[in-house]
Amino acid sequence: MTTLNITFDGLSADIPVELERLISDADVRRIALELVRSGGVPGLRRLQLGDDAFQHYVVDRFRGARGEERIYLRPKVPFGAC
Repeated sequence: MTTLNITFDGLSADIPVELERLISDADVRRIALELVRSGGVPGLRRLQLGDDAFQHYVVDRFRGARGEERIYLRPKVPFGAC
């Protein structure tokens, strides 16, 4: 089981997702879009979310302390860039 964390509109939520393989960043964005549109993300339901809503979001991947996969979908931040 993978945990997908989506940060959108100042809110953040974790959603467990069953993935059978490593997925691309584009797939993460597509899955997140459908989850948010469908109401599958508590507190983040947006029916009118545009197809490109997560286009410029960053996808970060980490392993938890017990080896579980965590994927974070978050907006780019203006600081820390060169």
